[in-house]
Amino acid sequence: MTRRIPIFASLIVLIAVGAMVWLGLWQLQRMHWKEALLAHYASAARDPVIVPWTARGVGEDLLYRRARLTCASVGARSSIAGNNAKGDAGVVQTVRCALPGGGDALVVLGWSQQPNAATDWKGGEVTGIIAPGPRLVADPPLAGLQPSAAPDPAEIPNNHFSYAVQWFLFAATALVIYGLALARRK
Repeated sequence: MTRRIPIFASLIVLIAVGAMVWLGLWQLQRMHWKEALLAHYASAARDPVIVPWTARGVGEDLLYRRARLTCASVGARSSIAGNNAKGDAGVVQTVRCALPGGGDALVVLGWSQQPNAATDWKGGEVTGIIAPGPRLVADPPLAGLQPSAAPDPAEIPNNHFSYAVQWFLFAATALVIYGLALARRK
């Protein structure tokens, strides 16, 4: 005697598989979006025109561009793990700068092996590269520090294709498991 295919369970499995396929297709769309974003960032990194960092800050469309700001006064200082331009591990020195006209900006002054370096920097003109955060990575470095590793858009992962494959495999696995469960019922 053969059993009928369970309608409710089949419907649940098909809805779940449909959702997984939709998520895989969505990840493929995200992959194309990320490729365009990374191409924009790579183009911005090659643009020699220096943009102003204003009291309103900077938008994501300016990431990886060269920028200039005036640090009217120095606020909070911090040291965080980072690399220099040669790739050596150490500490990047950051300050929170108050901007003329209001607003503030996080500035990476440079790199050292000492966590308390650059405590005497009092502010002034800063030119550098806008990194995610946003933060301005000083180029040239300030306060006698060594150059920090330059922000590079190539370091941003674009792993949406692998996520899409993963969702498609989940959908296929769900179908295979459900098919085996149905075969076992017979």
